[in-house]
Amino acid sequence: MVLPDIRFIVFFLRMEAETSWTHYPYNYITTYVPEAESYSEPSDDKTKGQTFSMDSLLPDDLLERILSFLPIASIFRAGTVCKRWNEIVSSRRFLWNFSNNNNSNNNNSVSQRPWYFMFTSTDDPSGYAYDPVIKKWYTFDLPCIETSNWFVASSCGLVCFMDNDCRNKIYVSNPITKQWRRLIEPPGHRATDYTALSTSMNRAKQSYSVSVVKSKQVPGNFFQWELSIHLYSSETMTWTTSLTDVLTGWRGGDESVIIDSVLYFLIYSTGGSDHRHGLIASNLSSSSTSSLMRSFVPMPCALTCGRLMNLKERLVVVGGIGKHDRPDIIKGIGIWCLKEGGGRREWQEMARMPQRYFQGFGELDDVFASSGSDDMVYIQSYGSPALLTFDMKLKCWKWSQKCPVSKKFPLQLFTGFSFEPRLEIAP
Repeated sequence: MVLPDIRFIVFFLRMEAETSWTHYPYNYITTYVPEAESYSEPSDDKTKGQTFSMDSLLPDDLLERILSFLPIASIFRAGTVCKRWNEIVSSRRFLWNFSNNNNSNNNNSVSQRPWYFMFTSTDDPSGYAYDPVIKKWYTFDLPCIETSNWFVASSCGLVCFMDNDCRNKIYVSNPITKQWRRLIEPPGHRATDYTALSTSMNRAKQSYSVSVVKSKQVPGNFFQWELSIHLYSSETMTWTTSLTDVLTGWRGGDESVIIDSVLYFLIYSTGGSDHRHGLIASNLSSSSTSSLMRSFVPMPCALTCGRLMNLKERLVVVGGIGKHDRPDIIKGIGIWCLKEGGGRREWQEMARMPQRYFQGFGELDDVFASSGSDDMVYIQSYGSPALLTFDMKLKCWKWSQKCPVSKKFPLQLFTGFSFEPRLEIAP
């Protein structure tokens, strides 16, 4: 007997992907384990009463391989088919094989690609998650987070949340499996003026770090700002204050990212500089106490805002390009990558948004939401649920499928963040 080609089977299984994620939450896989149905064949007296299971024709390793080609949302559906399938998709071996099979670096796989979560309310964290592979939005509930104005950072399937009030509630979670952990309160001032949150996941070690950059104005001095960097390690389960400094004419903000043990964050001019924004690089594996401004990198041009992201261990910034005579008024959007070599850091322009897409947002504010991972960049206007994607590898701009949410009142704001959908990552 010749078995059908695996990709042919997966084609039909992919057609069963649900439009509502909440129909199959992760814990449903491990709690609902139906018995496999048996099918009887007409037989004579010798074989009377003999039954067999249709999927018993496939050995476990082949069935596991077939299931690993499903979109991640369909894995939840597969876990409810029968007891055997449930045991396969909930095993640690399958979770890791599924992740490796769907890695974008695997040329023989169907990559999952980063998802984008869009908040649909300013009062609660409800929203929709977008899967760019099958171009579908799922209703989606996030763990831990209480309101949409919390700080969010993500890395390799791990998402970190921090409250925007006291900034002492910090959670790390896997939004797919709903597993989460609350971290102990970080050191330093609670009442800071600006805070930047970032996280980095080491998939090989199954460990992670969380960084909080705090910026507070020196009392009575508008031009001086105290800045401190606090780092959490999941291996030691403790916080350390890696650096403190006082900046003159610059303050911290809310943009930061960790790449290869280097923390990058944006600083903003408070006057007396030709640059509105700047980039600081701090080596987290070094105990250097030198001034932060020694690592200062000016931005590629006058920006209305900048969004930092880690794309395959490359620092990428998406920024609003300001007008020459009015740098605070946006005229376009660009994407740059930081190149390092010979002791120098320079920006290389990767793309500029074509005007037809820029105008497609309607009235785009000078600031906007943008995040990404792998080779995917997401850009969203705060004023509408329109979502634009840019593939760094293919150099291709595309609008996402229309989000099910609609604008209910003129001042309604929309925002969101990207994350990698993974099953094997645990906080």
